[in-house]
Formats: sequence, C-alpha cells, structure tokens
Amino acid sequence: MITIIIVTITVLFSLAAFRFPVLLERFDLSPFQMVRKRQYERIFSHAFLHTDYLHLGINMLVLYSFGTGVEQIFNTLEVQGVIFSGSFFYILLYVSSIALASLSTIIRYRNVERYSAVGASGAVSAVVFTYIFFAPLQKIYFYMILPIPGIVFGILYLLYSSYMSRRNKDNINHAAHFWGAVVGFLFPILLEPALIRVFFDNLLSR
Repeated sequence: MITIIIVTITVLFSLAAFRFPVLLERFDLSPFQMVRKRQYERIFSHAFLHTDYLHLGINMLVLYSFGTGVEQIFNTLEVQGVIFSGSFFYILLYVSSIALASLSTIIRYRNVERYSAVGASGAVSAVVFTYIFFAPLQKIYFYMILPIPGIVFGILYLLYSSYMSRRNKDNINHAAHFWGAVVGFLFPILLEPALIRVFFDNLLSR
C-alpha cells in the first residue's frame, strides 16, 4: 500500500514538472543552490521528479516490483515482534535513503552552479538491496533478460556503479545508485543487528 502511495505521488509530481518545468528547476538536486540559498528541501524533493517518461517508468516499475516485497517482509517482522511497525520502518528506509544516497553528490558538486540531478534511483536502489538482503538467492532479471541470484546482481551493480561514478562520462548519478544500494543493504542490520543471521541463513540455504 505504501509503495503504491509513493509511486502515485512520484508520478503526479513528475508529470506536473513535465508540464511546468519551473518545478524541475526549483526542486531538483542542486548542491550549489542548497548550500548558497539553504534550500535543503531539495535533498528530498528531487527524488519525486524525473527527466522523462522512460526515466519515470523504469524507476516506478522497479520500485513497485521490489517495494511491495520489502513491505511484506517488514510487515512480517512486525508480526514477529522484531520491529514495532513495518510501515514506519519502510517509510524510514525510503526517506533516509533519498538523503543518504545524495550526500556524496552534494559534497562533490557543492561549488558547481550548473549541476543538478533528479530521480528516485538512489531510494529505489536502497529498496532493491533491502530485498536482496532478505532474499539473496532470489533470481533477479539482469537487463530484464538474464536471471541471476540477487546477491550476484548486487555485487555486479555495486562494481558497475562505482566504476561509472569514477569515470563520470554520462549524465547519470551513479554515486547515488551506489550509496543508495549500500544504505538499503545495511538498513536491516541497523534496524536489528540479529537480522544478519537471516541473511546468512538464506544465503546458505541451498
């Protein structure tokens, strides 16, 4: 349910920005504007904006696919008494990953006036990696074609994001992808350190 609400808000806000570009300029992730004008809301608002329909569609499809699974996992943890509210911690995962995935970008580009970024990719990466934490052997379709275990996908994703971030040759914020993934994987451990046993049990179950 929460995933659907997040997807709906993101789609509506992104569609509004498609029609009124001033929204994109005002609420994107612009480290320069954040530092100089103290527009700190940009660290969250940029995740609800996208550059085009393809960008929006891919992010929301992945978020819906994995987010509903993570929601169910958190709700199960609530029933088991591990956490007090599955909904609260799912929202905390999403919101905190938006900010934490953006920190390296803010530091790196705080003096670059023309730099800006939008998209939920950092938070979506976090959701995907939280799912991988609980289901490391579950197959994930690489490029929607090749099924590989989630843990293998995760390692490849981190290596690729790290490499592309250092290379810095395209307009994709690979650093946000990388740090969002790290936040998502570590989140369950920070939530309850004993959950690390769940990861290893599931990893070694076959």
